[in-house]
Amino acid sequence: MRVFVTGASGWIGSAVVPDLIAGGHQVVGLARSDASADALTAAGVEVVRGDLADLDVLAAAAAAADGVIHLAFDHEVAFQGGDFKAAADADRASVEAMTRPLLGTDKTFVLTSGTPVAAGRVATEEDGHDVPPIGTVPPQAAGPVTRMATAEYVRALAGRGVRSSVVRLPRTNYGEGDKGFVASLVGTARAQGVAGYYGDGTNRWPAVHRLDSARMFRLALEKAPAGATLHAVSDEGVALRDIAEVIGRHLDVPTAAVAPEEAAEHFGWLTPILAADQPASSALSRELTGWEPVEPGLLDDLDKGHYFREA
Repeated sequence: MRVFVTGASGWIGSAVVPDLIAGGHQVVGLARSDASADALTAAGVEVVRGDLADLDVLAAAAAAADGVIHLAFDHEVAFQGGDFKAAADADRASVEAMTRPLLGTDKTFVLTSGTPVAAGRVATEEDGHDVPPIGTVPPQAAGPVTRMATAEYVRALAGRGVRSSVVRLPRTNYGEGDKGFVASLVGTARAQGVAGYYGDGTNRWPAVHRLDSARMFRLALEKAPAGATLHAVSDEGVALRDIAEVIGRHLDVPTAAVAPEEAAEHFGWLTPILAADQPASSALSRELTGWEPVEPGLLDDLDKGHYFREA
């Protein structure tokens, strides 16, 4: 297939692209900078210049492809900038632009989303599909709810002649070079002099190595049925205290609980992500696609030490 990939030079995209090429696909990647364009060219990717705001560019690239994998999302605006709703709105506009030329073609569109939270139990692929009206949720939930609505929009395209699917990623896609949530926890522990965990430390994060998640995106492209929801999850739920203990051991700092009322000062923008117990399963996805993770689990990967090398 000729596959258009947004976020092709990003953390997940830089693993997805070589996996696609190794699978015999021709990859076209979106690049918003010269550095990204150069990296993609070196990887054997045809480059389209632009970003998620260039809706005409996105539509044209999608129309010229056999399939689309949409990985890009403005995490800087959503998390560090604190405006998840703005990032989610921009994402929805880009998704609509790319899917419009695919209607009635039976071409493939794969969207990236996140695993849901199911209170008191492990979330499955069947959870997270009931989207509340945006006007009924508090302001801090408007961004995540908008992103949920975009995922349901994509799934519904199965009834409009698009082989659409949604790959939900867990809270951390770890691995060497990661600058995401786990790296932020390490940075916080180094700055604070203590490896903290939220509350009693029993809240759990689902996790996957980025090389394993890359294979899930390829499998979604190649074989997921229209309207499918897939979970790229290897560790169903790693307790925050267990993560903190590995971090503390490697940094040689104490491990300690951080009370919820003190969490915002200690963890900053990560606090809302740490505050929920959010394990997730991938059992249905494995059965549907044959996907099996082969990389080390999160705690084993942390113990390799690469997260603790100072630049």
